Amino acid sequence: MSISLSSLIFLPIWISTAQIQQGGPDEKEKTTALKDLLSRINLDELMKKDEPPFDFPDTLEGFEYAFNEKGQLRHIKTGEPFVFNYREDLHRWNQKRYEALGEIITKYVYELLEKDCHLQKISIPVDATESEPKSFIFMSEDALTNPQKLMVLIHGSGVVRAGQWARRLIINEDLDSGTQIPFIKRAVDEGYGVIVLNPNENYIEVEKPKMRKQLSADGTDEPAEKRERREKVSKETKKRRDFFEKYRNPQKEKEMMQLFIRENGSPEEHAVYVWDHFIAKSAAESVFFVAHSYGGLAFVELMIQREADVKSKVTAVALTDSVHNVWHQEAGKTIREWMRENCCNWVSSSEPLDTSVESMLPDCPRVSAVVRDDEGKPKGRKNKSNPS
Repeated sequence: MSISLSSLIFLPIWISTAQIQQGGPDEKEKTTALKDLLSRINLDELMKKDEPPFDFPDTLEGFEYAFNEKGQLRHIKTGEPFVFNYREDLHRWNQKRYEALGEIITKYVYELLEKDCHLQKISIPVDATESEPKSFIFMSEDALTNPQKLMVLIHGSGVVRAGQWARRLIINEDLDSGTQIPFIKRAVDEGYGVIVLNPNENYIEVEKPKMRKQLSADGTDEPAEKRERREKVSKETKKRRDFFEKYRNPQKEKEMMQLFIRENGSPEEHAVYVWDHFIAKSAAESVFFVAHSYGGLAFVELMIQREADVKSKVTAVALTDSVHNVWHQEAGKTIREWMRENCCNWVSSSEPLDTSVESMLPDCPRVSAVVRDDEGKPKGRKNKSNPS
């Protein structure tokens, strides 16, 4: 009889060396049972469970996928949608493959923002040195000079980056569903300047430096007997750690550390930074925000920190499934009153479009967003001429 790794994972037995050495008959009986159990583990079978290398293509073509004329991601040979479970029983490997594809799509959307939407990529902080971590936003050429209207887009939390609403929708539906590109193109067509925030680009990752071996506390050589005993324990500990690490991290992935971007270390910081250095300096008479999910929370935080300035420039705010909370964020009465007059939160609902939805929060109105059927067609529309 052999025992699988999955059985071991859920084995609720933890024994310390001290307990075994000091224990009575009950502890010795448990130890004997555990030894018997471990002796029946088929290590050779476990070793066959190794994952394939995390060695994925760095282009869509390498993945053998491409976006068709409808903006749908399809396999270039079969025409089929993306398949997550590419390898059975290897969820972590499939997830890593999905994440690698997601990184390629992020770069692809960046290219579309520049080539199709004609936006400019602007590095931040604006006074960054050559060596420090940097992020960026996207702006139309007239974003700061358009005297009339400016549209600002803020996405939600997670893996999405500038120009995206939802990576899952880009991969499983189409570019129009998952990116901000339709919003940007329509805004430009209607004479708006455009600024696209990038609130999740808060840090860069670099490999952790290897730790140097520390000398003894007093800086002198320890006795040989003590050193040998310590090294023996250390070797045994390392052997056990390496054995289990084989299954927790079989690819020996590099340990990374995060270097945060100055004044842009969180979505909230990023929103305030872009306001101070770009939006507040724009010539537009009217500024409009579209903020999704956590982007709504970032906007409310911006209002709390720059209330007078925001009120003087912002005309209206469209929120979609915003997760802001005026109580938790401690938004004052004057902010809540302004939000009631100038903001609207479109939320997921089975009700017809623009039906009022009850809210526990005393801020902006909440109304139902468009619900689509299985064919992607809007349902429950009050006004068929309304393109929303």
